[in-house]
Amino acid sequence: MTAVLVLVVTVGLSVAMAGAWLVQRLTRNAGWVDVIWTFATGTAGVVYALTARPDGPGVRQLLLAALIMAWSARLGLHILDRTRGRPEDTRYAAFRAEWGIAFERRMFWFLQMQAAAAALLALSMLLAAANPRPYLGSGDLAGIVVLAVAVGGEALADWQLRQFRADPRNPGRVCDRGLWGWSRHPNYFFEWLGWVAYPLFAIELGSDYPWGWLALSAPACMYWLLVHVSGIPPLEQQMLRSRGDAYRAYQARVSRFIPWPSRRTT
Repeated sequence: MTAVLVLVVTVGLSVAMAGAWLVQRLTRNAGWVDVIWTFATGTAGVVYALTARPDGPGVRQLLLAALIMAWSARLGLHILDRTRGRPEDTRYAAFRAEWGIAFERRMFWFLQMQAAAAALLALSMLLAAANPRPYLGSGDLAGIVVLAVAVGGEALADWQLRQFRADPRNPGRVCDRGLWGWSRHPNYFFEWLGWVAYPLFAIELGSDYPWGWLALSAPACMYWLLVHVSGIPPLEQQMLRSRGDAYRAYQARVSRFIPWPSRRTT
């Protein structure tokens, strides 16, 4: 039954990202794919949470479903607001320029890779919900706290950046206010932190549920994607092109990923 469920959800994610490819082709704004990816991944997680136990969802499963919906709704609506009626995200605009006439073909397979990443990440939600412990323990409470901090921290970082950009005194400047003075990418850090919560729900020390350890694949995968692949590298390249020496000075004094006090530079 679990194998069938995983297959159905994985195929569903693939179909969702094929739909995202069609939407971005019709609108010529690939920012929509991030909206669809977030809602699709959240939907996969909720399905897993509510169907993980053969005897029906209990307190842990209902709690996980609510937390996953909160994460997906907050992030998805934020990206939707950032995408609707606005120019294409600079990362995708760079892909469009770099790939040229091959953009649509390469974009389709790029989005299928995103579907595969979503399927891998969602498995951590399934493993968390399938934990057989009949009561909430310290791991569950830690997971709740971590996920709440992650969603709240990411929302705060997004709000601080939005307020900075809305100030008419700041065009062309680098945001180093609030959380952005502690990390160059606090939104990415808190997004990664949210995926650390699922292993806390899933891992049960001293029990006969070794599968929970596989949930560690989610924060490992998200860290790799954000720090080394599709998150920080293309965004920092774009910021160096648009902000130049101001961004280089920002790089020299502010932590790349993990929030940390700024370094003084001369």
